[in-house]
Amino acid sequence: MDALANLLDGPRGRGAFLLRTIMEPPWSLRMNDDAPLGLVAMVRGTSWVVPDTAAARELRAGSVAVVNGRGPITIASDPGIAPTIVCGPEGRRTTLDGVSLGETMSLGVRTWGNNSDGASLMLMGCYQFRGEISGRVLDALPPRIIFDSDAWSSPLVSLLGDEITTDGPGQQAVLDRLFDLLLVSVIRAWFDQADADVPGWYSAHQDPVVGRALRCLHEQPSRPWTVARLAAETGASRSALARCFTERMGVPPMTYLKEWRLARAADLLLDPDLTLDAIARRVGYSDGSTLSTIFKNARGVSPRQYREAVPAE
Repeated sequence: MDALANLLDGPRGRGAFLLRTIMEPPWSLRMNDDAPLGLVAMVRGTSWVVPDTAAARELRAGSVAVVNGRGPITIASDPGIAPTIVCGPEGRRTTLDGVSLGETMSLGVRTWGNNSDGASLMLMGCYQFRGEISGRVLDALPPRIIFDSDAWSSPLVSLLGDEITTDGPGQQAVLDRLFDLLLVSVIRAWFDQADADVPGWYSAHQDPVVGRALRCLHEQPSRPWTVARLAAETGASRSALARCFTERMGVPPMTYLKEWRLARAADLLLDPDLTLDAIARRVGYSDGSTLSTIFKNARGVSPRQYREAVPAE
């Protein structure tokens, strides 16, 4: 399992905020929801992504944008239109002076806007990545990823559009998974560009030795790994594995394993139903006490303090 695949695993993607937005120009939305990552898929019409400190970019039908949450951003029918609606955390929609627009602009199940027949139709989604594993991906992304329809396409947009307006049993789980898949497909397409600034951990998975070693560590962090055992799995000598792994990843294999175990433990701590002993066993430590000591030495806080410091879902 690679670091990108972990966007599909772990505690995130539960209750992602998703909305089908229909607007008749002129309109302008100020996105100020504190979400680390958001996505806009343009289904009909056009819109503009307007950052505070960069050039505006147009989204045409079939375009998709992923915004790395580093401050507010405006999405509008024209870059010159000042925002009149603020999109806040947990899907709140208000006027500039804080008056709620949630009910007055509701157009049905997970559908919102100023006109049900509006010229602009887009799918919007965002959620909080609270796990440190996906933080590796967030840190590697630019502030914005934008693909036009001639550079990227996916049937997932249509599927998500159909499911957003459905309200059946288990619907949120279906939406979460579709949103995750759509997001990962865009990020993978970005990394796969010929001129992309690809992070080392992503390209390392294509190396026959280091890639195999990473998959072993990611898929089975609880195994009592040593360099010798890992080398045997990859078919390389211990010295060759250690050298190649360190060159690619910047740290030796066992250092990476410790970091991975602690990152995975941090993710699992977000599940209140898991005991510390259970988490320890999942990530390769004998008991909760051992994990607690290692976690605190590395992070400066105990697992209990870490768990209490993170807001509940």
